[in-house]
Amino acid sequence: MTSAPMSGRKAQAARNDELILQAARAVFTADPGAPIAAVAEKAGVGISALYRRYPSKEALLQKLCGDGLQLYIEVTERSLAQEGDPWEAFAAYMRGIVDADTNSLTIKLAGTFTPTEELGRAAVQASSLATEAHRRAVEAGVLRPDVTTADIAMLFEQLASIKLGDEERTAQLRHRYLALVMDSLRVPPAHRDLPGPAPVDEELSTRWYPS
Repeated sequence: MTSAPMSGRKAQAARNDELILQAARAVFTADPGAPIAAVAEKAGVGISALYRRYPSKEALLQKLCGDGLQLYIEVTERSLAQEGDPWEAFAAYMRGIVDADTNSLTIKLAGTFTPTEELGRAAVQASSLATEAHRRAVEAGVLRPDVTTADIAMLFEQLASIKLGDEERTAQLRHRYLALVMDSLRVPPAHRDLPGPAPVDEELSTRWYPS
């Protein structure tokens, strides 16, 4: 059974909502203290349209983090459903979380709003799934047993802090350093070619100049 197509007004509202969320993520991960008007401006929608959907900055931040948690849950569930090589299943989990970039929200937005009960439940579920991914890898003998789930969480945050060049270059570098991290986590240790070239001095120096 297929759902009926949305009316023109509903379709426009859905498009506006997607624009608002994309803009909010960009604005608030760059500056958590930015006003909600900056989101409306970046999204290209009127402030009244934004407030009809999200009555406050707090509500918008809650939505962003709720979506991030749900994405984390989906990525982890997919890796847990993967059969075959236990290391590849764990590696898929690590790569998937880095690609999802949910930790950029954690780095910038943690402590800037009041979590709802729903967010609390989602966080518990995400934590439980992460613990299961870790447990399976350790019990299969492919992950260092002295590495904890908290260690993995901190590694995700370190990788999310890498931002150099455009989105494509940033993703390439994150996977380069993820590969280094993964080789240090694996039992027995692995050595393989790293994805993407290392950053050059010119790339590093551009961070000191306004864009």
